[in-house]
Amino acid sequence: MSDHGVEPDGLGAGTASVRELLGPGLPAVERFAEALTQEGVLRGLVGPREVPRLWERHILNSAAVAPFLPSAGTVVDLGSGAGLPGVVLACLRPDLDFVLVEPMLRRTTWLDEVVDGIGLENVTVRRARAEELVGELLVEAVTARAVAPLDRLAGWALPLCRVGGSLLALKGGRAQEELDAARPALASLGGDAGEVLTASTVPEVESTAVVRVTKVADSAVASSGARETRTRSGAGSSGRRRRR
Repeated sequence: MSDHGVEPDGLGAGTASVRELLGPGLPAVERFAEALTQEGVLRGLVGPREVPRLWERHILNSAAVAPFLPSAGTVVDLGSGAGLPGVVLACLRPDLDFVLVEPMLRRTTWLDEVVDGIGLENVTVRRARAEELVGELLVEAVTARAVAPLDRLAGWALPLCRVGGSLLALKGGRAQEELDAARPALASLGGDAGEVLTASTVPEVESTAVVRVTKVADSAVASSGARETRTRSGAGSSGRRRRR
């Protein structure tokens, strides 16, 4: 990587369109990208082939969700893993509170280090499963990237949303097909029919798809299912609370 965070023959922090897209959040996003470049492969967070295309395939893809975030409140990022999209979005929206939810210790350790290193005061890292947080968190939006099929993902995400809140899921070329198949499950969880949004970032990168499902009603089925899951689960949760 160059001194300006540009991958060889690729996109990066030195690209004019990227600087314009990320605006004031650029320095924080660049520090995150540098951390992933230096340690991501060693710590099993990204594959070796992903490093040369980190900005195009991962950083900018994560940033594509930003226009659909709420104007205020709290966002949960499910299965944060390496911090995609949660850390990128927290860099771009310091006015929102983010809770990065990840069940694996080595990943939450990484997330804590990244959040501290960047100085993100609007982020809390939680080691937990989504089911364990039902009844504790009630938020304006839940984001997810490459976590699970939409019907299963909605079962984890919608119980964490307040009525009027939304699941924002980054999906690939089969987003509409996946949404169509998931609609019966969405309805049982109190969700609307959902929609596939075209999410653009910079001219050099193709648009991606974000599936938005808005919670329109509380679901007794979802609540009872979450209680049953928590009763069976023996895993605990932990986290460090930051700005709220």
